Amino acid sequence: MRIPLIAKALGLEIGAYLLLKLGMPLITSPLPSSVIFMYMTLVTISIVLYVSIYEDDYNNFFVPIAAFIRGGKGESAARKLSRAAVFILIPLFFGFRSYQGIQINFEPPFPQRVIHPAPPGSAAGFMNPYGDDKNHREEYIQEGRKVFYENCVFCHGDKLDGKGFFAEALNVKPANFADATTISMLQESFVFWRVKTGGIGLPEESTPWDSAMPRWELILSEEERWKAIMFLYDYTGFKPRTWELGSDE
Repeated sequence: MRIPLIAKALGLEIGAYLLLKLGMPLITSPLPSSVIFMYMTLVTISIVLYVSIYEDDYNNFFVPIAAFIRGGKGESAARKLSRAAVFILIPLFFGFRSYQGIQINFEPPFPQRVIHPAPPGSAAGFMNPYGDDKNHREEYIQEGRKVFYENCVFCHGDKLDGKGFFAEALNVKPANFADATTISMLQESFVFWRVKTGGIGLPEESTPWDSAMPRWELILSEEERWKAIMFLYDYTGFKPRTWELGSDE
């Protein structure tokens, strides 16, 4: 049996909406209503253009709609009732949407989260005591590797890309150290402070913060934390950000 063109178009419209509304949260994250509206507008325009290309498709799509709206002699009572229902439901729907738009929202606005909060002044004094020891540098890096794969790999992944075993269950996602916009943009003292503090001890401007990273200062020694950071930079090939001193002309 040949499926009417209207039914195909309606199926595409519903399928696109369900994909955006229900499917996207399973793949990435829920989409805002404004984004869904934008995509559905594009889908609707695309469907209208598609059914308008050929005359036969145009007639098969728009003529039944026009006949339904106009009505005619001898049509059944069920058809008349369905048309009346459509004419009543459409303004009710848009009226309800307008009513929702003007309703006062009593929920507090979601505050912006500071991903890289300013550390306390004491953090500026953190200096890696092992960074200048070139004779034992490789040894320290290997010790840091051991610390990472015993404690951090479960969230940050064996490739340091934030795709560890537990990553999918966490919000926010673990940091992707392999990305050039993470530790390469930060000073080594800041990274040490973040590892030391974890997600629990961050300042108020970082709330609400759902980071699951523990407060490593309660678990790892200072030496282990510094060496793990040395491993992060060595594995990724990045260098910590440093203050660039300008020269007087």
